Amino acid sequence: MGNCKKQRFGFRNVWVLALLLKPNLFFSWLHGFQNKLYTDSKRRSPVYAVRNMRMMFSGIVEEMGRVSKLEDKDQLLQWDGTIAKGTELKVLSDGTVLEGAFLGASIAVNGVCLTVIEYDGQSFTVGLAPETLRRTNLPYLKPGDKVNLERALPVDGRNSGHFVQGHVDATGDIVELKPDGDSLWVKVKVPPELIRYIVPKGFIAVDGTSLTVCEVDTMACCFNFMLVAYTQKHIIIPLKSVGDKVNIEVDILGKYVERSMGSILERLDSIERKLASL
Repeated sequence: MGNCKKQRFGFRNVWVLALLLKPNLFFSWLHGFQNKLYTDSKRRSPVYAVRNMRMMFSGIVEEMGRVSKLEDKDQLLQWDGTIAKGTELKVLSDGTVLEGAFLGASIAVNGVCLTVIEYDGQSFTVGLAPETLRRTNLPYLKPGDKVNLERALPVDGRNSGHFVQGHVDATGDIVELKPDGDSLWVKVKVPPELIRYIVPKGFIAVDGTSLTVCEVDTMACCFNFMLVAYTQKHIIIPLKSVGDKVNIEVDILGKYVERSMGSILERLDSIERKLASL
């Protein structure tokens, strides 16, 4: 018997529903649990690490960096001493996202969660895995291009956007840019498999920017959003043209709901079929 044929609505899903239905209570509990664990700040123990844990992003861009270089390398030393090929991206920063930086830190570049492998006071370097190159717009970057940058959030930090993982689902194509007063309408076409997770007034991350969906055209696999004047000055989307690709990360809560409710809906369908046969 395979383990993936049926999924029970188990204990893990209770936490998912708690996060969905009562997010304020959930994070109040998380904060209290974290403080309970933090009992010895003088020793750099695993307890201390919980206090300083960083997780996820908010989609609030901290700065626009600039690409220094994107290069393929064929002499990268691996953990076991072997040599392999790979791709590295170096980004220039004004220092904002480098505050508190360390080797292994997470920085979102155009909404892609990446691991810092080198850094100094003015730049940082990250490695790009083949999956990242396939799913995102990072392979299209050129020296001088601007990119959205954001550090990972502290576990108890303020989130002024939404829960952004930095795990890009796919790229979308800009199909329309239309000014409206001092604001800007942007329309994006996405792959068909993503459109069911995009809803009017829901969250979405576009190139790592937390945005509110305005309208959705399910048949055309398109959605649009509006950028106010302030946002236009602090992110890279207004610098793009029709036809350019943007990284898309749909709201993870929609995926959790779909997965959690899947087994329940299957059982409801089974009950309805039995009732209909009576």
